[in-house]
Order: sequence, then structure tokens, then C-alpha cells
Amino acid sequence: MFSLKYPAAAAALLLLSIPITVFADNDERARIEAVTRPATDFSRPEPFETHPAGAATSFKAANRDAFSHPSANMSFERELDFKVGNGLFRKLWVSAPSSTTASDGLGPLYNAKACQRCHLKDGRGRPPAADYPDETAVSMFLRLSIPPQNHEQRLALESGKQAVIPEPSYGGQLQNFSSQGHQAEGQMHIDYREIPVELADGTVVKLRQPRYSITHLGYGPLHPQTMLSPRVAPPMLGMGLLENIAAQEILARADPQDEDKDGISGRPNWVWSAEHQEVMLGRFGWKAGQPTILQQSVSAFRGDIGISNPLNPQAGGDCTHAQADCLAAPHGGDPDTEASQEVLDLVTFYSRNLAVPARRNLDDFQVLAGKRLFYESGCIGCHTPKFVTRRDETRPEQSFQLIWPYSDLLLHDMGEGLADHRPEAQATGREWRTPPLWGIGLTETVSGHTFFLHDGRARNLLEAILWHGGEAQAAKRRVMEMSKDQREALLAFLNSL
Repeated sequence: MFSLKYPAAAAALLLLSIPITVFADNDERARIEAVTRPATDFSRPEPFETHPAGAATSFKAANRDAFSHPSANMSFERELDFKVGNGLFRKLWVSAPSSTTASDGLGPLYNAKACQRCHLKDGRGRPPAADYPDETAVSMFLRLSIPPQNHEQRLALESGKQAVIPEPSYGGQLQNFSSQGHQAEGQMHIDYREIPVELADGTVVKLRQPRYSITHLGYGPLHPQTMLSPRVAPPMLGMGLLENIAAQEILARADPQDEDKDGISGRPNWVWSAEHQEVMLGRFGWKAGQPTILQQSVSAFRGDIGISNPLNPQAGGDCTHAQADCLAAPHGGDPDTEASQEVLDLVTFYSRNLAVPARRNLDDFQVLAGKRLFYESGCIGCHTPKFVTRRDETRPEQSFQLIWPYSDLLLHDMGEGLADHRPEAQATGREWRTPPLWGIGLTETVSGHTFFLHDGRARNLLEAILWHGGEAQAAKRRVMEMSKDQREALLAFLNSL
């Protein structure tokens, strides 16, 4: 049901890259289809609904550490790798040269000194506080790119080997910190204006619409066609399970031409894998711009921290030819890259195995009523409740698990209100990947706030829903028509996830 925009040779490569799930027999396939079928009975919880991550689900206390536990089905022998990976995820990198040669190479331009600085407690980032407009962003930054300027750049995009054309002076993202002796690229500035939205029962909700700009530019003017896209750090839980959903299970839900006429047209994003040297299905990031957890990790090492690694060996991170001092600065990559393959593998293992917390209050009458409203409002048209992951002997924690991510991992047009007008690979400026909802009810517990959406503009879940448009317009309208009790039930369900 999906179509590709690449030339024939690239399209053939795409099809070859889709992993095949082998089920034991047709009976097993039938059982999987039965267990992943959307619920129709909302009088009681479904079987296994207490375990949103299958056997990997964590039943540890729902406190600030709720997103930081390992897969519950992990063997004792593998827990050491998880703990070492955790240490590397928290590790503070320092500028080169340094006596701590295993930790030097930071920047010189960067957004954070450690993975944990953006993903604090492995949770969700936030925008700078509106009450403090000059607060420096830590867990949020601006992506930068420009439209293709010549035939070579157009070919790079069409082939899939590049997802965007970086801004020529500032690169792919704005780095708002710098090492001593270097100038930061600039500072993100946000202006908000309030938009009142009246619900059917007369309740008025004030949404805040952000406008983004950059101040204190350190390396000259931006390209006149520069496109900005704000991004907060997403929560880390359950990533390994999402990676282990077979590609064809995701593609089976794609309907770019809306052939079933339900108003929802999910599309896959196809992105270049430096690891596999081919175009693959995108799964991670706000626009599904990364195909694997490893590539998501190495991209963050390079862009966010300025750390070279085997897949991105160039010193200087995201520095450009317009930043000569940055490129000439000492680095920690001699003779090896600053983050070795072993470091990448351990951080990836840690990221792959951050457990999803168990459901809470799922048999509560209000939660069950909210679940019915979630389904009947059409939210599951994008937020697919259930999958069964593929069998994988190399990843036993994620192998053949019934999971409840509430996402189809596809791109959807979310309307002009949420548009960033910045394409990324196959994603248009109005499209976003459906974010998984598991763990969303613990956001305040773990991260200390309730800011949602790609730029944290929504201050609570109701505001997040009211920003939905495009393919989600009909579902949003149904929420706007609900009574106060119905809205509270819907939010109770979401907070139970």
C-alpha cells in the first residue's frame, strides 16, 4: 500500500533491506493476529495488558527512576553490560587535550556534555521555562537545514544518502555551548502567544503557539533559506522493542493514498543507514529519521556532544568549514576515535534495554471508560495499541513479545499548527512520527514536568490533543465535543499508560 520516491535501483535495495519475520506456522500467525486485534470489550482489562513490554516490563516502584530499570527478563550475566552502558550514558566528556584521555574530545561546539544531560533520568526533555526567556536550553535544540542548492545536493536527497542539506555555516543543528576559547553558535529564543480554544461545554483552553529565532549568532548570518525545527529529547524507554517490530508489520499499516477512506494516511520514512550502507525503514526520532538505535546513538554523540566515533569519525562533531578554529582544535581521537565501537555497543545495549513500566490502575472504572473513548474517538488510527515483536536469538529480551506501545511508527500529516516546514528524508514539513504513549503518565514523576509534543509547547496532555490537526483533526473534534467527565476519563486512561 506504500509507494517509494526513489529510482528503481534504490527501491530494490529498500525491499531487500526489510527483515522477514518467520512464524512457526499459520496457526501462530492467526494467534498473533487475534491477540493484536483492537479491543472491543471495555468492561475489564485485556489479557496481559498489565505488561506493556511483555516479559521485559518493569514492576519496580513508579518513582523518579521508573524509566531507568533494565528489561525485567534480562539474565544476570547481561546486567553487567547494562550497568556499564548506563555509566557511559551518564559520563561527562571533557575538552581535549586532557589527562583523562578516555573521556576527552568534547565539542568544541556542543549541546550537552553527556547523554544523560538531555535525557535526564532517561525521560523527556523540556523547553526553556517561559518565565525565564533567557534560560539556556539543555534538553532541547534547533535542527537546521536548507533546500538543495544544486544538482549534486538534489541527487544526495533523492538517493536517500542524505536526509537534509545542513546549513552551510552552522551545520545540522544549533550548538549553544562551546569549549573554552571557542564561541557558541548562538542561542535559541522562543516567543509564545496564546490561542484560546473553546470546547463544546464552554471550557476555554489557552494553547501557547511558539515562534523561534536565534540570537547571538557566532559565525555570521544564517543562509537566507534556513529552516528551523525545534526538538526536545524524547524519553528512552522501550526503544529495543520498537526496533524489534518486523518492518513488514509496520508497513502493513501504511496507507499513503488513504485507500480505506478513513482520513488517515500513514507513511514510512526511508532513511540511510551508515551502519548497513543501505536505505532502511526509519523508526526513531520525531520524524522517524533514524533506522536503528545504534545510529540514533552515534548521531547524538556527533551532533549533541561533538564526539567522533567509528560511524562518524570526523573530529569536530558538527563543525563546518566556516568554523576553522573548531576544525583545527585539539581532539581526543588520536589514534582512535573518541568513542570506540565498544563504547557505542554498550550505550546501544543500555538504550535498547531501558524497560517500560507496568500499567497502573488499568481496572479502574474511569480508566476503562477513558480507554473506550480513546478507541471510539479514532485515536488508535495512528496510536496502534499492540504488536508482537519478531523472534531474535541475539536479543532475547526483545524477542517475540506482545507489546503495547500505542504507536504505528509511521509519519502522519498533523496539520499546519504543528508544521515545522522542514522536510527530513521522506517526511514533509507537516509530518511527524506517531510517538509511543507507553510511560506517558509517569512524565511528571520522572521528568518533573508535563510538557509534550516535539517542542514541548503543550503544558499538559489535553493541550497536546488540542494541537492535533491534519489526519488527527476528526479525533480531536470528538475530544472537543466531550463532556468534562468524559475528558477526565480519557486523561485518566492516558495517565495509566
